[in-house]
Amino acid sequence: MLSSESAAVIRATLPAVGAALDDITTRFYATMFADRPDLLDGMFNRGNQASGAQRQALAGSVAAFAGALLADPDSSPQALLDRIAHKHASVGVTEDQYTIVHKYLFAAIAEVLGDAVTPQVAAAWDEAYWLMAGALIAREARLYQASEVEPGNTWRQWTVVERRQETPDTVSFLLRPADGAPAPRARAGQYVSVRVRMADGVHQLRQYSLSSAPGADLRRITVKRVLGDGTPDGEVSALLQDTVQQGDKLALSAPFGDVVLDAGAHPLLLVSAGIGCTPMVGMLEHLAATGSDRPVLVLHADRSPADHALRDRTRELLQQLPTARAVFWYERPGGKEPDARAGVMELAEVDVPAAAQVFLCGPLPFMRAVRGELLRAGIPARRIQYEVFGPDLWLADTTA
Repeated sequence: MLSSESAAVIRATLPAVGAALDDITTRFYATMFADRPDLLDGMFNRGNQASGAQRQALAGSVAAFAGALLADPDSSPQALLDRIAHKHASVGVTEDQYTIVHKYLFAAIAEVLGDAVTPQVAAAWDEAYWLMAGALIAREARLYQASEVEPGNTWRQWTVVERRQETPDTVSFLLRPADGAPAPRARAGQYVSVRVRMADGVHQLRQYSLSSAPGADLRRITVKRVLGDGTPDGEVSALLQDTVQQGDKLALSAPFGDVVLDAGAHPLLLVSAGIGCTPMVGMLEHLAATGSDRPVLVLHADRSPADHALRDRTRELLQQLPTARAVFWYERPGGKEPDARAGVMELAEVDVPAAAQVFLCGPLPFMRAVRGELLRAGIPARRIQYEVFGPDLWLADTTA
């Protein structure tokens, strides 16, 4: 609960803090990494630092949490905190690191805003920070406990039992626990972090959705090579594709992720574009493995059939699900494709079930556009879940 005194101060200063958040987070990361370069080894994503995505995500999260506290001081934004907690647990964030972040974040606030940060202002924002940190620490502790791993030590060695080229720029790795013990529990839609050592000796992490049935001891991740558009290429995806072969070992975290398939009976609408198909295929794998009879509509957009990762496996799974069907859109259709249409995805071309539970994954512009169409079609925001690959730069309201 945010005190009324602090709420009044935050309400008065939020416009100024919000306007300066980009400068604040830029200075925060620069100073922290200068003093603590060890945090770049296996904790923070260098690609997201270079592109500014991590900075933008932090600024958006701080502003969203502060805004939610002002709207209702007695509550906290559950969806936002759950999403952040799962990401944190997947990279091994521990309670003590919140003290480190606090030190450098508040030093950055003081440096950027100067005399505007009076003791009263600092105390109000300090209260808000520790409300957010405390909520995250509690959530992350529960996640670690449920995953049966020690906080900050979620890693386990897995052996690559098969490497499969899905498309020219996408590779699937089929993995089994190297110790021979059962695979950890997972839910359809979740992801794992992969921890690798780069050529310069620094460890880097990336998250990849489980694109196989979560109940099996064999797990599949499907990795697309990331080519930067004005930013550095994805170094982890390149390393995995260029060097990892059958028989090699990879360090994987326990499965995490808040966008998961429920056990209800609502019709399912799985909407994706590009490599966003991977969590959807994991959900289809689970539905097929459990003999589900839920109505399922799969909608996917891609550049061409040759670029559509796991396309053949998706068709196989659809054949195993008598109440499932799919529509694909290809910008360059080529050949004769059943259930495929030319161009970009148009929801007006399909009959969207009014009671559908929607799962959405793909590039941010795609997801924003599709979510807007779904809302206009009468699907409530609370029934539209979305997964973002990388820092969440959207933070869409999912409560309406």
